[in-house]
Amino acid sequence: MSDVVVFHHAQGLTAGVRSLAERLRDAGHRVHTPDLYDGRTFATLEDGVAFARTTGFEEVAARGVRAVEGLTGDLVLVGVSLGVVPAEGIAMTRPGVSGVVLVSGVVPPAALGRPWPEDLAVQVHAMRDDPDGDVEEARQLVAGLDAAELFLYDGDAHLFVDDSLPEYEPAATQLLVERVLAFVADH
Repeated sequence: MSDVVVFHHAQGLTAGVRSLAERLRDAGHRVHTPDLYDGRTFATLEDGVAFARTTGFEEVAARGVRAVEGLTGDLVLVGVSLGVVPAEGIAMTRPGVSGVVLVSGVVPPAALGRPWPEDLAVQVHAMRDDPDGDVEEARQLVAGLDAAELFLYDGDAHLFVDDSLPEYEPAATQLLVERVLAFVADH
């Protein structure tokens, strides 16, 4: 059993993010879903991004750091879209993070002011034609790393793993969950 932390996307800790976390929990893992928006959810991605911008992306990331302070042992972090911001920042700086899963987004390590740690495993998932999925950044990130996987799914949906949103893609999400569970088991 592993400790897994799932950081939500810009629309907040939606029922669909909780559902994704529950699928990991059903496999026997302790899964944490910190709410970086203090209970707020947004009907559109644009509204959620506007809230994050007003709150400050640094503050959103800091809330993620505070959310994992009490967790000990090895962690696997999962970030969905905006959730990659705290997931990557924590993974790159905190001892005990054994892997990070990035879904529909990537922050280039240079933007975080440091290189990707050589021993930090990463798995990246995105829809091939998602204009907001950072596919090129994902390719660049995994290109120079030994412990890196990139999975591209057919389609253009951004938040394809959130079953509470119209862009949900069940087949792609099922495959993603299988791959994430294998990753968690290995790390």
